[in-house]
Amino acid sequence: MRVPGGLRLSFNPPLLPTLVDKPPEGAAWIHELKFDGYRSQIVIDDQGVRIFTRRGLDWTAKYRELAKVADELNVESAIIDGEIVVLNAAGHSDFRELRKAITRRPYDLYFVAFDLLHLNGHDLRDMPLVDRRDILQALIPENQHIQFSEALPGDAKSIFHLIDQAGLEGMVSKRKDSVYRSGNSTAWLKTKSYTIDEYDLLGVEREPGKPSFALMAERGTGRYVGAAFITLNREMRERLWQRVQEHSGPAPEGMKRPATQWVKPGLVGRVKHMRGEQDLRHASLQDFREDG
Repeated sequence: MRVPGGLRLSFNPPLLPTLVDKPPEGAAWIHELKFDGYRSQIVIDDQGVRIFTRRGLDWTAKYRELAKVADELNVESAIIDGEIVVLNAAGHSDFRELRKAITRRPYDLYFVAFDLLHLNGHDLRDMPLVDRRDILQALIPENQHIQFSEALPGDAKSIFHLIDQAGLEGMVSKRKDSVYRSGNSTAWLKTKSYTIDEYDLLGVEREPGKPSFALMAERGTGRYVGAAFITLNREMRERLWQRVQEHSGPAPEGMKRPATQWVKPGLVGRVKHMRGEQDLRHASLQDFREDG
């Protein structure tokens, strides 16, 4: 029985992995699937269970079903680092469905646990990662809505290839001997997969001496999603400039970018970008076409 006024634990800002182009090789690392959800932290102490967002907001009321599951763990006190996700029909985490599930389907939420910072009055952050994870795995029952993030077998290159082929977001690689320190860290590295999607072209931003960008919008909604580097060859660039001039139009409402040549609806771009992001990130224009 937990006693109000007893041990009170505080939220710990999370350790944040560094984005890299390819995963690290060698036996010093473990590799986990990168989940497409909300980084979160479960805190259990004498006053009950609280669940915090990445920035330390108390969202226990939104995650009440997960809090009930956490309250059944066989611990006196704990701080567990993980990700809150909702799964699609293929069993993959689905960020687009997550916000709706929080408000409409809280029973469908899962907490994927991948690190343990505190247990039963002991600060574990100076322990090696693999030891913290061994203790954590022993705490997590099977077939519950709190699950353990298993390390993936195999070498880094092969693991990432399979993740990319499966259409998943990416992987996180962690040094086996690393301690837990809040903030940006190179002890954890994340490698993201890329995908190619079509977007409506809003305009082209060109300034002398600077890279050129294509400004893109979500198809059918007009919602601005970001800019993509124009990496086309010379022939395709010239064709793009010609089409932009032919389709010249007014700026979309609320958008003010003086160096941009805006276009009327009708041009569609194929953009390579990081998978799992709500808006474009590390994006490049691969090709374009006229709609219709």
